[in-house]
Amino acid sequence: MKKDKRIRVLVVDDSLSMREFIASELSKDSGLVVVGKAADPFEASEKIMELNPDVMTLDIEMPRMNGIEFLRKLMPQYPLPVVVVSAVSSSVFDALNAGAVDFVTKTALKTEAEKQQFISELVVKIKIASIAKVGQHKNARAKNKAAQKAAGSRGKSCLIAIGASTGGTEATSQILKSLGTNLPGIVIVQHMPPMFTRLYAERLNETCAMAVKEAADGDEIVPGRALIAPGGLHMTVARGKGGMIVECRPGDKVNGHCPSVDVLFESVARLKNVDALGIILTGMGSDGAKGLLAMRNAGAETIGQDQKTCVVYGMPAVAANIGAVQVELPLGDIARRIYDWVNRVCR
Repeated sequence: MKKDKRIRVLVVDDSLSMREFIASELSKDSGLVVVGKAADPFEASEKIMELNPDVMTLDIEMPRMNGIEFLRKLMPQYPLPVVVVSAVSSSVFDALNAGAVDFVTKTALKTEAEKQQFISELVVKIKIASIAKVGQHKNARAKNKAAQKAAGSRGKSCLIAIGASTGGTEATSQILKSLGTNLPGIVIVQHMPPMFTRLYAERLNETCAMAVKEAADGDEIVPGRALIAPGGLHMTVARGKGGMIVECRPGDKVNGHCPSVDVLFESVARLKNVDALGIILTGMGSDGAKGLLAMRNAGAETIGQDQKTCVVYGMPAVAANIGAVQVELPLGDIARRIYDWVNRVCR
């Protein structure tokens, strides 16, 4: 008898109509099978033990216990790939911090097109979550903290560019929280929908020593500040009147994404008389690999997150395979390497 290779999904949502809608639509995909449905975390806990799902979809706002509290209780004892289904809210970042792999935005879903877009995105993220390694970022924190005492940049024209996708919100957060203000400007592409990039930047700005903001077209790249590409816009680096600036423009998706890591990295590779460091973090697919290779060929130093600490070892793997990565490092060692590069190159 052939083993069923379909991904076993548990759907958790307090809304009966949403629960039934998600379960019904997911069941139409030949690669998925909905093994159960639950109305709250207490029922979900029983279903997890009974049904052993591969992936769980989880609403955040629920009675008796919210999704974030449930994740914090669940993950230490039963690490399970979770895709959060949420309205536009900064609470998704609490869920990601608690161990969720990714999230999908729950909008009004009034039209058939909106419903299909929602389900299509959810299906893709469930399939990515099914191969993700959960609980990777917690182990990186202690090591990263040790990097903070290193010396900073002394004004040479230097730039750090970071690209990430699935699992990247927490990976990037861990790195930035380990950095001080005495560093060159940082530009970041994290695959994320519009509106969430602003919430993500605001959250990081509150928790990091350096300033963090969602980039706007024409923003200057200045030491001690990180700019995050806005969702739905490609971000590139260019020369401005007083130094480097970012340009944020609409455009077709590249490698299925807007913003695209390749678009950012390739723009950095085109800069003259700039010392750059490129970092590619956890994520599915190949976005950023070719751009990182262009950066390396242009003289930049390049880092890839290693397989052991990636939630999804996709983008860094492709980058390594084509020769774009000079060194692969565990997430917990990347902040220290950034300071090492600054001290060697930017002084």
